[in-house]
Amino acid sequence: MILRNAWRPGAGACMLGIVLSAWTLPAPAQAPAARPPIEHFFENDAFGGAKLSPSGRYLAMRSGSPGRHDFLAVIDLETRTAKSVAEFNDTDIGDFQWVNDERLVFDAHDAMFANADQEGAPGLFAVNRDGSNYVMLARRHLNGLAPQPWNTFMLDQPGAQNSEWIYVLRTLYDRYDKYIGARLLRLNTLTGEAQGVSEPGVKVSSFMLDAKGEPRLALHYGETSTIIYYRDPGTGKWRDIASYDSYLGEKEAIKPVGFGPDGTLYVIANAGEDTATLRTFDFGTGKVSKEALVVTQGYDFVGSLVRNDKVLGVRLTTDAESNVWFDPAMKEMQAAVDKAVPSTVNLIDVPARPGSPWVLVESYSDRQPLRYLLYHTGTGKVELVGSSYPKIQPARMGRQEPIRYKARDGLEIPGLLTLPAGGVRKNLPMVVLVHGGPWVRGASWGWNPESQFLASRGYAVLEVEYRGSTGFGLRHWEAGLKQWGLAMQNDIADGTRWAIAQGIADPRRICIAGASYGGYATLMGLVNDPDLYRCGVEWAGVTDIELMYKGTWYSKSNASPGYLRYGMPALIGDLVKDAAQLKATSPIEQAGRITQPLLLAYGEEDQRVPLYHGRKFYSAVKSTNKQVEWITYTGEGHGWSLPRNRIDFWQRVERFLDRHIGQAAAK
Repeated sequence: MILRNAWRPGAGACMLGIVLSAWTLPAPAQAPAARPPIEHFFENDAFGGAKLSPSGRYLAMRSGSPGRHDFLAVIDLETRTAKSVAEFNDTDIGDFQWVNDERLVFDAHDAMFANADQEGAPGLFAVNRDGSNYVMLARRHLNGLAPQPWNTFMLDQPGAQNSEWIYVLRTLYDRYDKYIGARLLRLNTLTGEAQGVSEPGVKVSSFMLDAKGEPRLALHYGETSTIIYYRDPGTGKWRDIASYDSYLGEKEAIKPVGFGPDGTLYVIANAGEDTATLRTFDFGTGKVSKEALVVTQGYDFVGSLVRNDKVLGVRLTTDAESNVWFDPAMKEMQAAVDKAVPSTVNLIDVPARPGSPWVLVESYSDRQPLRYLLYHTGTGKVELVGSSYPKIQPARMGRQEPIRYKARDGLEIPGLLTLPAGGVRKNLPMVVLVHGGPWVRGASWGWNPESQFLASRGYAVLEVEYRGSTGFGLRHWEAGLKQWGLAMQNDIADGTRWAIAQGIADPRRICIAGASYGGYATLMGLVNDPDLYRCGVEWAGVTDIELMYKGTWYSKSNASPGYLRYGMPALIGDLVKDAAQLKATSPIEQAGRITQPLLLAYGEEDQRVPLYHGRKFYSAVKSTNKQVEWITYTGEGHGWSLPRNRIDFWQRVERFLDRHIGQAAAK
């Protein structure tokens, strides 16, 4: 059931900043001695984001308040009136988008249930900005009443935003319930009618709309190759324009970013260089431009276009996420916003159509969690819309700095160092926090609940972009091939020794921690470098590479057959050819060598790294190590979705660290 009540003053305190008063920077304050409560870090976000309507006159936001499910609200920025337009009495509003200036679509997600306990699919719903004309477009349950079935999902990109029609994805599964691709459908948000659209004729996993909101690209992920198909605007026919090896084809890869209003396709490509850059694609020659549009020195370009009726610039990530503007007027606006909101990175989002006096600003720093602001381009007025973690006091947070050091073979390794508030940077207890993946970018500069929580407890936090991490060039990524437990592990140890040599870390009080691949690296760190790490915290971690391949008779990982057959042998190691290496770098095989205190945690419904990884390792290690703590979380998957579980887990981590490298250990 959905309730469409008029906006009630005070129902969402985060909205009062915009409705009633201008936002101002808080006064500087001295950091109190008491530790910030753990709940302030690991509760669900208090604010679910905001989006300007295509014209920029209306602002939609997802918000909540104690004892109330998250609701969808709309503010008329001209009349300064706000209204709650959609709210469930049994679940939360999930993602949302503008269909046009009058209508929105949204789905559902219950923040009070773990992923495995979610009742039904997200569903799909539409409502007018005044709360009228509510329609259920896709059902949440197999037997629900709605025009479209449960496997109909919102597309994560805006359409034309000039009619009641949108594009949606219909996911497809084989007889074993394995995902095999998706169809693109055109959906009427007033009637629920769906229309099929032209497709390339092969199984497609994702689509890209052009700047006019029409389907223009389709990506096919085969067992070994990725193929990009382009729909010609003149003929409407699809043709393949690029392909590359899905696992080892980074040199040749062309990754679409988006279309300009004139039909220009912007892509990410290496084009013979070590780092990837932003370029344009020539449909006639099938090649990328010789000249790069944006080069991020020392980093691969990772970002998206910012556009209205033209491409204004890009949002990208180097050390931190920021805007780079092509448009002179946007450069001037950025300078004005930065002057009005100092000491933070300020990301500017513009409405789909030019001419609005309002832009939305996402503001953050290493100590300031993400908050949403409105900036009036005429008056320069800044107003708070909402904060993701409003209970966090920036003055009590630590400072974070990007670092680089040389690994033992000379490869430069990037990373982040977060230090406790107060300015002390010598002889600190330290947690080496290892990111998962491993073929992803870890953290970028900015406020993060895990690293800041640890810093608030007095620990330095080192996060290493070991070889194999993406975003730092081909050489850095390729150096990680088949290096699980070997050179990748050495990079983490070399970073730890760098922190000791700098005088930052107390060599007697260092713990290694991480989830997924980071959990694997935690266990192998305890095996390979027992002199470095006093203890380990591992959650959702891989404990044996052979188990990743084979699983057990009753359970297997949800990895695709193509990845198991082609990806893992190339990236991690072949079960037959590399059998000796895989055995030597298996935490289960080396469990008897781990004597340090260890905390293990797993989700009972994890499909990426199933629970048997943890159970088999726990069984192997506890016979020789009496300092092992074990916890599982009912209903949780690959990480903790529920705040009560996040809070419980990090309370356990806090006590564990305190005993072994913290204040209790120092006594």
